[in-house]
Formats: sequence, C-alpha cells, structure tokens
Amino acid sequence: MKVVPNKILVIIVGLLASNLTFAAPNPPEPVPPDAVPPPPGLDINANLVVLFIVVTIYAFYKLRNIKKASI
Repeated sequence: MKVVPNKILVIIVGLLASNLTFAAPNPPEPVPPDAVPPPPGLDINANLVVLFIVVTIYAFYKLRNIKKASI
C-alpha cells in the first residue's frame, strides 16, 4: 500500500515554511542624534587618475584603428 500525502497538508506546510523564508530582517538600530554618519563605501577620487589614463589609451587605440581602416 502506497502512502499519498494529502494536497491540503502539503499546501499548509508550504505556506508555513514560506513565512520563515520571506520574513523581513530586524530593522537597524536607531542612530543617536550626535553620532557622525559613516563614510560612503567607495572613494571615487582614489582611482580617478587610473580611469583617465585607461580612457585616454583606449581613445588613442580606437583613433589609430579608424585611421588604419580609412587608408
């Protein structure tokens, strides 16, 4: 004899399990009014020079390829 689970039982267990899965996390603790906010995660100025150099090299590379294609 094969045991077949009841569809309603499967639905109820699924709904109860999804409640734990989709539960919202605890909210962050309130910040005191005299506290200094933390700095942002990324510093844009640190790699700005590197980005400028890479863009300049890429622009010269593309201009050289366009010049070769037109000759």
